[in-house]
Amino acid sequence: MSQKVRWGILATGGVAERMATDLAALEGAEIVAVASRTEASAKAFAERFGIPRAYGDWAGLVADAEVDVVYVATPHHAHREAAGLALEAGKAVLCEKALTLNSGEAEELVALARDRGRFLMEAMWMYCNPLVLRLAELVRGGAIGEVRTVQADFGLPGPFAADHRLRDPAVGGGALLDLGVYPVSFAHLLLGEPDSVQAHALLSPEGVDLNTGMLLGWESGASALLSCSLVADTPLTASVTGTEGRIEVPRGFFFPERFTLHRPGREPEEFTATDDPLTFRHEAAEVMRALRAGETESPLVPLDGSLAVMRTLDAVRERIGVRYPSEQAVHVSDR
Repeated sequence: MSQKVRWGILATGGVAERMATDLAALEGAEIVAVASRTEASAKAFAERFGIPRAYGDWAGLVADAEVDVVYVATPHHAHREAAGLALEAGKAVLCEKALTLNSGEAEELVALARDRGRFLMEAMWMYCNPLVLRLAELVRGGAIGEVRTVQADFGLPGPFAADHRLRDPAVGGGALLDLGVYPVSFAHLLLGEPDSVQAHALLSPEGVDLNTGMLLGWESGASALLSCSLVADTPLTASVTGTEGRIEVPRGFFFPERFTLHRPGREPEEFTATDDPLTFRHEAAEVMRALRAGETESPLVPLDGSLAVMRTLDAVRERIGVRYPSEQAVHVSDR
């Protein structure tokens, strides 16, 4: 691979725009192509970001010999198809979260990447954030003793119209896959896959979740109280409490500017970000590091971890009664 890592962007929505902006500011990254379902959309995106080639179909992008890695920024329902197409064409893939609609699709995608020996990573940018990594390091190092509780929420006030993507079950709409994946992934980061899952939700007339509460449990006795919402502006905070202290993360826990460590008999310790936390640059840099090192997955966002998160999301959907039209069956581990 050349010194520069050459990116292709698949889809042209808001998240793709953010990634294109951040890649343009990342040393060693070069966006060489973009693809959309329509040529007009791809060309408009290419002109906006100075990208040399635009394709009106996905096949053209994945066949481009100058593309090293494809960033999949489609809605959830298309992740399996788009990422699979790129992997089969021999490309490395960074795929937006949630990795797929369900754990069955995720297992297929991971198996394909491993069979082809190609790099695949879920775009869980929170896991690549330096301050989140520092928080996890403190917890794993015993700074707060044994973890007993985790709390995290992600809610938007809405309202979202009935025809909005977030309320469309055909594309994996609802609060869970777009927003709930963050608090669930935060709990997984600190405690691993839960041993039990309980959930309750308010569903829309279309059949997607508008407001979901989750209670995850571990055999260690730890629990996580998590929520996501499309109808309430929640605090967007997180905390983790152990037997010897707690860590509190203020609003924007998945791109934190700071967090505070509290321990009995000591002054609170504040940890602050050293650069702009609201960026995709850290995850893109991790992809490029891994590719240059010849790795097929990232230790920061391991594929087995992404599969575990998908199993938990499936379990939540089973509890609240949400199934997407394309699913013949929801794959849920026996809990």
